[in-house]
Order: sequence, then C-alpha cells, then structure tokens
Amino acid sequence: IQNIRILQHDAVEVIDNMLPVASLDGVHIFFPDPWHKSRHNKRRLIQTPLIAKLAARLKPGAYIHCATDWEPYAVQILEVLSAEPLLHNTAANDQGGYAVKPDYRPLTKFENRGLKLGHGVWDVVFKRV
Repeated sequence: IQNIRILQHDAVEVIDNMLPVASLDGVHIFFPDPWHKSRHNKRRLIQTPLIAKLAARLKPGAYIHCATDWEPYAVQILEVLSAEPLLHNTAANDQGGYAVKPDYRPLTKFENRGLKLGHGVWDVVFKRV
C-alpha cells in the first residue's frame, strides 16, 4: 500500500494542519469511547466541531462511517451527523437512520465484547454532498 500514513498525534491537530480540504475518500470511526457517564459526554469524540472539520476534508461522494455498541452514543452520532449540512445519510428512513453493517467493517474486539454483553450495534454512514 502506497497511499497510507500512520500518525500518533492529536486527531484534531492532524485534521486542522495536515489534511487539505476535499482530500479524503472516507473516514472510519469504529467503537470510539462512549464516555458512559453523562457528565463525561463532552469528552466524546463525535461532536459537532469535529464532524464539521471532517466533512470539509471529505471529497464529494466520500463518506464517514461510525459504529458503536452504546445506544445513547449511537443516537448522538446520528444527531450530530444529521445536523451537518455537507453530509447526507445513506440509510433508508425505515431503518431509523442506521445503516446495515457493511461487509467491509471488521468485527472488532469492542464489538465482540458488546455483543457478548447483549448490546446492539449501530452503524451510521453519511456521504459528502
């Protein structure tokens, strides 16, 4: 693979300083920390400012795919991505706005653990308009 870079750095700084506008084909955010306690929700990764930055860096037709096994976080993710004017939900309305798990998404250890605990899994896939 010749078109991959791996960085260990603050994601927001990388987005702000290293990723040009309309440069990404896709973004995968699988099972980010849900910060279960309501007083910690402000620490969640998927928030309006980050999604606005990512949406601007997606090429037209590119996508953001998020997955979580924590239902309250799934609701927040769906709300935040739905509010971004550059993004369009790819899921049918009859699915509640959630996507069917795409074949390309691997089964992660976090998903496997959540399934064993009886949690559901929610996928959210939005495309850049």
